[in-house]
Amino acid sequence: MTVLWVGCLVDVICSDEHRVRHLPKLLWLMIVLLLPLIGSLLWLVLGRPQGVVDILSSKSTPQYPRPSRPVLAPENDEDFQRRFRARVEEQRRLAQEQRRHDEGSDSAG
Repeated sequence: MTVLWVGCLVDVICSDEHRVRHLPKLLWLMIVLLLPLIGSLLWLVLGRPQGVVDILSSKSTPQYPRPSRPVLAPENDEDFQRRFRARVEEQRRLAQEQRRHDEGSDSAG
């Protein structure tokens, strides 16, 4: 019962003022607060905006444009692998140069 009551309270608070049916939203809030079980049931039957359940339980998914070429996993994408190897080599080269620079400044000081 508490779950129903809290759920209805949240539902009343989050509902759009203009879509609430039969009574003003503030009055529905008072009814659900003061009469937990009866108020919650009344809200679900009489006050809740129509179409909310339809929207929430809709099985349709939005359609997004499909990529022009198949999307490959990184391990199957040759271009990605080539760029990845080049980045790794560049980072190794930079790290090696940094070590040489640090070693040179340590021996000079």
